[in-house]
Amino acid sequence: MSIADNWQAIKARVEAACERADRDPTSVMIVAVSKKHSASAIREALAAGVTELGENYAQELVAKRAELQDRPDAHWHFIGRLQRNKAKFVAGQCVLIHAVDNAELARELAKRRPDQTRVQPILLALSGEASKAGVHAQTALETARELVTVEGVRLDGLMTMPPPADDPEASRPAFEELRALREQLQQALGHPLPALSMGMSDDFEVAIACGATHVRIGTAIFGSRSG
Repeated sequence: MSIADNWQAIKARVEAACERADRDPTSVMIVAVSKKHSASAIREALAAGVTELGENYAQELVAKRAELQDRPDAHWHFIGRLQRNKAKFVAGQCVLIHAVDNAELARELAKRRPDQTRVQPILLALSGEASKAGVHAQTALETARELVTVEGVRLDGLMTMPPPADDPEASRPAFEELRALREQLQQALGHPLPALSMGMSDDFEVAIACGATHVRIGTAIFGSRSG
C-alpha cells in the first residue's frame, strides 16, 4: 500500500476508535512519525493530507525542515529525547516538544527561541520504557511545578511510551496511569494540561480509549524504516 493508502486507513481506524470511545475524532491529532524517512516520503505524506510530522533527532529535523521549507503546511513535532546542547536546533521550530523531563532543558528551550515573543509548547515526559528518559510519577508534580515557572515555555500536558509488547492491551495500565496523573497535576497546579501524547502504531486505539489527544504513528503510515 502507498503512504496515501496507509494514511487513509489510519484515519479510518482513529475515527472508529473515537466512535467506540464516544469521542470527537477532531480531539485526536495524528502525528506521523517521519524519522529515518526521506523528504520525498514526507512530501508524499503531505500530499495525502498529513500535516503533523514527528522527528526524534535534532539534526535530522533541521535537515528536513530545510528540504521542505516550501511546505508551510508541515507542522513539526519533536518527540525524541532532547539534550540541552541540541535545544537550539529545536526551540521555536516545532509546534510541540513532547519529551521534556527537566527544568534545565525547558530554560534552554526558552532561551534559544528565535522569536522571544512566541511561547514554546512542551509536554512533560513520564518514564515508561526502561531505555527512555522521563520522570517517574512520584516526582512528576515536583518537575511540573518547576516547568510552569519557566517563562517562554508552556506546559501543555504529558507524554509516555510504555514498554513494547505483543498485546496492545498491555499498554492500557500505563495509559490509564498517565490520564490519572494528568488529573492530579491539573488539580495540584491549577494549570490546564489538555494534551496526552501516548499511543503508537501498535497500540494507538487503546490509547484513544484511555484519552490520548496525540498519537504518534510511524510504521503504519510510512512503512518500515531504513535504519
